[in-house]
Amino acid sequence: MQTPQPDDAPGTWTAQAPSNATRAQRVTGLVAIVLLALAGIWTLHLFLPALGWGVIFALSLWPLHEAAARRWPRGRSIVLPATFTLLALLVFVIPLAMVASAVIHDSMAVSQWLAQAHAQGLPVPDFLGRLPYGDHLVALWQQKLATPEAIDRLSLHARQLHFASGERILGQLAHRALLLGFMLLTLFFLLRDGARVAHALQIGTRRAFGEAGVRVADQAVLAVRGTVNGLIIVGFGEGVLMGLAYGLAGVVHAALLGLLTALLSAIPFGAVVAVALAAAFLAAAGKAAAAVVIALIGGVVIFVADHFVRPVFIGGATRLPFLWVLLAILGGIESWGLIGLVVGPALVAVLMLLWREWVGAHQGPLNPAAD
Repeated sequence: MQTPQPDDAPGTWTAQAPSNATRAQRVTGLVAIVLLALAGIWTLHLFLPALGWGVIFALSLWPLHEAAARRWPRGRSIVLPATFTLLALLVFVIPLAMVASAVIHDSMAVSQWLAQAHAQGLPVPDFLGRLPYGDHLVALWQQKLATPEAIDRLSLHARQLHFASGERILGQLAHRALLLGFMLLTLFFLLRDGARVAHALQIGTRRAFGEAGVRVADQAVLAVRGTVNGLIIVGFGEGVLMGLAYGLAGVVHAALLGLLTALLSAIPFGAVVAVALAAAFLAAAGKAAAAVVIALIGGVVIFVADHFVRPVFIGGATRLPFLWVLLAILGGIESWGLIGLVVGPALVAVLMLLWREWVGAHQGPLNPAAD
């Protein structure tokens, strides 16, 4: 009995003669491959988010990993992949878990507040009557928010959502922890075997779609990397900085507002909405000076991030017009969940590349023929 040998490198075995399969056999084989692929996707569908995030983090960290591997080749197989996986855990996952914990705590407080408002209504704030057109605002508040019936029309399921979250929280935490473990395993193995996997994908893409397919795949990788670096990392930094500022200024639910700032910062100037909301909370609480300080800090952070930091991370190849960025992010999140924050802009960036080549605005294999 022969000892099993590891697989040879992709591209080692090539056909020496054309296939003699009939047309019917080729069609049947293609159908069988599609069915097997669909069956495999269905088998793994519960873990696809973990695999997707592992691929996204691997693409983002790959240039740094390769630079470190060139300086220390002996660590390529175990030490460097483990180190970068631990780095991802420390830099991305642990802070995100801390934010998620604070968000869960704030969300439960908000749910309790909604349940109380649902039962008793919301009293009119004292400052509302001192504002311009205060009489009209007070009357509108009393009509829309001051009675339980009005609150019931705005938040019909407040209590049900609160109790459901309390019953399912342990199961959700266990499920997220399991997905986190598989994401880290995926990241480790992709960093360890990334060159081999990339070479195999390049061969398969060239066989299926030619050089145009390889170029599109390269653009997809650049789009994912640029999206992660320019949107996720920069947005995460904005959320952390502004979350700390919110907490120091005494903004209520600072963690929720920090998370909202991070999410909205993916949209150009979207974080302005979260900063304005935080400043409004402070002004409503009578902290006018703190509101002004938060507005100034937020303006500086957003301006520096959008005009200096983000363009350096994203680069020219994946830049999209504002409208397409907005549609890609919102549509991606709606269609794919949180991972759509990366998948949406990456897909739109690839489609934009194809369009630019098709109309001759960008050099590539899809350029129109010269007159």
